[in-house]
Amino acid sequence: MIYLDHLTTTPPLPEVVDAMQPWLRAQFGAAASLHKLGLEARDAIDESRMRLAKLVNAAEPEEIIFTSSGTEAINHAVKGVALANHRFGSHIVTTGIEHPAVLGSIAWLESQGFSSTQVGVDGQGRVDPGALGQAMTDETILVCLHHANHDLGTVQSITDVAELTGARSISLFVDATASSGWLPIDVQQLGIDLLALAPHRFYGPKGVGVLYKNRRARVEKLLHGGMQENEFRAGTENVAAIAGSGVAAEHAKAALAQGAAHAAKLQVRLLKGIRQAVQGVHLNGPEPDDGRLPHQLNLSTEGVEGEGQALMLDMQGVAIAAGAACTTRSMRLPPALLAIGRDADLAKGTTLWGIGRDTTEAEIDLAVESFALVTARLRSMTPAH
Repeated sequence: MIYLDHLTTTPPLPEVVDAMQPWLRAQFGAAASLHKLGLEARDAIDESRMRLAKLVNAAEPEEIIFTSSGTEAINHAVKGVALANHRFGSHIVTTGIEHPAVLGSIAWLESQGFSSTQVGVDGQGRVDPGALGQAMTDETILVCLHHANHDLGTVQSITDVAELTGARSISLFVDATASSGWLPIDVQQLGIDLLALAPHRFYGPKGVGVLYKNRRARVEKLLHGGMQENEFRAGTENVAAIAGSGVAAEHAKAALAQGAAHAAKLQVRLLKGIRQAVQGVHLNGPEPDDGRLPHQLNLSTEGVEGEGQALMLDMQGVAIAAGAACTTRSMRLPPALLAIGRDADLAKGTTLWGIGRDTTEAEIDLAVESFALVTARLRSMTPAH
């Protein structure tokens, strides 16, 4: 299998699996316990907390909170900030191309009396920081923006946005579930108040998420009934997944530059190969090396449906995604494509390609060949072609 779906999830590193094994077997204690097994579990969690703090340059390990997933981390950040700061205002600023967990959390908050403004993007999916600033009011308590868009791969200017939110004492939440482990992230330098990470996107395990919370940020607890995570997030910790995520974070930090450079080289090779082999293919988002995730391509092909391409490629031994990674099965058109002006018919022909650290040139070339054959076959089955 040629796996080119690393944007959806990545295979856990062997070192990650090895780090998890003890906590699934002999070292099964809960971190809240007072005995030796509990102490060992607490030490493992603290070690991982330190490793995640180093990955994003948090000021202290205690600013790292472990959750069950990136989605939970996002929910906790968006809802928690809004609920904790409601006495200061009830307005949230975001864009229409955020992760479904962001938009879904804001929709729930609106049902509770909050309001929001969605700022538009340009044809490459870029958000104008000035437009975000103009959308802020005296009632604004939170700005939500992705570091890199999970659909389009577009990297946003977080520092410029943070200058605006910082000047007005507005909390800034950044969704880095698509970019962490692939792009450098320094929460202190960028001026981020809250940040969500998904370790399974950088060769860690599923079943664990990470929320960075600046120690000064006011955030309401969402889960009650336990003292875990410095009394912030109740629930018995998934020690095995947390231990694995710490190892993944350490490897991501060490391999970031080399992994990103390798992926970026193959990204250019893949795009060039597809453009030469298949007519009527449109790149969504920026060109490579122009503010784009180094390991991702979003392509819309004329005259076919992306789901059909993905299914037929799977039969050829090539794994990619169709549509948005988190909404593929909903059969809805990705809002990000509509936001940048893609018409509905072309948007239906969208595929997402995620390159990995270990992807080879030979695999890219075989994937291009298979994509051309599959697209030609699909078009031959359509009357218009």
